[in-house]
Amino acid sequence: MKVGDRVRVKESVTIYHHPEHRNEPFDIKGQEGEVIGIASEWRGKTISANFPIHIKFAGKLRAHLRESELELIDS
Repeated sequence: MKVGDRVRVKESVTIYHHPEHRNEPFDIKGQEGEVIGIASEWRGKTISANFPIHIKFAGKLRAHLRESELELIDS
């Protein structure tokens, strides 16, 4: 997986920061978005982030997810 890939959330993931459902549980399973970053380095040091894949969904929603929660979409 790399920056620019289109992905879909394949597992049930509940978030509480969706702009239209603030502070309410919202399941993003099936949502599609684009990888905008991968957290593997910080200030020149290698890190092991728990949720390394940064995804931008439609609108203002962005989330950090695990690679196992995502599937690539063939373009």
